[in-house]
Amino acid sequence: MAIDRRDFMRRAAVVGAGSLLVGGPFHGFIAHASQGSRARNGNHPLGYGPLESTPDERDGVERLLLPRGFRYRSFHPSGDSLGDGVTIPGFHDGMAAFRGSRGLTALVRNHEVNGPVGAFGDTGDAYDAMAGGGTTTILVDGFGNVADSFVSISGTQMNCSGGPMPWGSWITCEETVNGPDVGPDFTGGDNTKLEEKHGYVFDVPSGGRSAAEPVRAAGRFAHEAAAYCPHDGAVYLTEDNFGFPSGFYRYLPPVNPRSAGRLVDGGRLEMLAVTGWANADLGGVDEPAPGVGAVFDCEWVTIDDPDPTFTGTPSNDQAVVAVGEQGRASGAALFARLEGAVEDRNTIYFCSTQGGNQPSDAPAPPGYGNGRGQIWAYHAPTSTLQLVYESPSQEVLDMPDNVTTSRRNTLVLCEDGVNDTQYLRGLTTDGEIFDFAKNNMEGQTGDEFAGTTFSPDKQTLYVNIQSSNGLTCAIWGPWGSGGL
Repeated sequence: MAIDRRDFMRRAAVVGAGSLLVGGPFHGFIAHASQGSRARNGNHPLGYGPLESTPDERDGVERLLLPRGFRYRSFHPSGDSLGDGVTIPGFHDGMAAFRGSRGLTALVRNHEVNGPVGAFGDTGDAYDAMAGGGTTTILVDGFGNVADSFVSISGTQMNCSGGPMPWGSWITCEETVNGPDVGPDFTGGDNTKLEEKHGYVFDVPSGGRSAAEPVRAAGRFAHEAAAYCPHDGAVYLTEDNFGFPSGFYRYLPPVNPRSAGRLVDGGRLEMLAVTGWANADLGGVDEPAPGVGAVFDCEWVTIDDPDPTFTGTPSNDQAVVAVGEQGRASGAALFARLEGAVEDRNTIYFCSTQGGNQPSDAPAPPGYGNGRGQIWAYHAPTSTLQLVYESPSQEVLDMPDNVTTSRRNTLVLCEDGVNDTQYLRGLTTDGEIFDFAKNNMEGQTGDEFAGTTFSPDKQTLYVNIQSSNGLTCAIWGPWGSGGL
């Protein structure tokens, strides 16, 4: 029997209001999230108070606004040198923290460099000697003092985000499908100069250099983030397909990666679909977005050709949708630009950067999606999906991107809005947002926060400011006085 879409949405809303099926730390979220409120200047009971101009301990320059009592030191600006002598690339992006030697933290950090500009470091170790992206690894203390640093993978492209894995690796994700078999992307670069296909995920060990082998069965698409779920052993993957619908995927490896010590190729790629609603529009593009609290039963459809090789050099727009169109032909759901993802107690929280209904205080941003951001939660044990937050306005939350969780189970969201005012926001388990940091760098445009991650002891928050002249910051202070 055919199900009317409006009737389906009413049922989903009733389920969401009546019982919260999603587990994890946000069990009390829905009672307040739909109000869409924000504590101005961080003055929520779990916030830290007004933000103040705070000098960088490296050189005294006021790069961040932080609550009183917090301090920071920036390090590794673009153009400086790593410990191995390689020049630090720009566009610092996704990042994760691991336990390093001698009580230090090992940061594995993406560099979202695009185009056939040549690999940094030793090109003999690069996946593609012509591609300029990759990751660098930094041994650093809790106050931003760097002890060592080196290239951990090179010759990749558009390394946007990824995710830390419990076997001690960072999965770095290429947000592109460039290659010699594909026409130029939005930058106009000559893809015939590339030596390899791109659009993959790579396993980068936290303590050394990656073998630079793509996990091809995990798909060739505009990858954004990765999160491992212990319940089913899957790596969940988000897609940021800027001008087109995006999908939510999972990769089921053929070997338990916790036993293998790495993510093994040759598994199965699947894409999320809403049970009973083929091609569910969850981003609010052609249909109104679901209400906060709506819960959907889900199923997974198989991607038969996760690693396409193209003939006839199709346009980049044609190539970038090739994997997603396979899933949507089988009923997979549509989202508006999926970016950051993090796992907590078998629940994957992920950001739809342009999801939601268009707020009245701002025009629709460029790209696919009219809203200012949604936070979704997928609960693996029950295979249910819930919308736990939607930005009601540009002023409250403007296009969330990278995300991590704090020791108090607050989500820390990096904004990637279309204006030059970018914040780190805390989103509490009762659905309240507060400001934690503001980018106060001058003389640059297009900056954004990225790669937020806590040190293993939770005493330092590391975060990148992404731009062509990027850098990384270590932030420390009285965490116990607020919600992080």
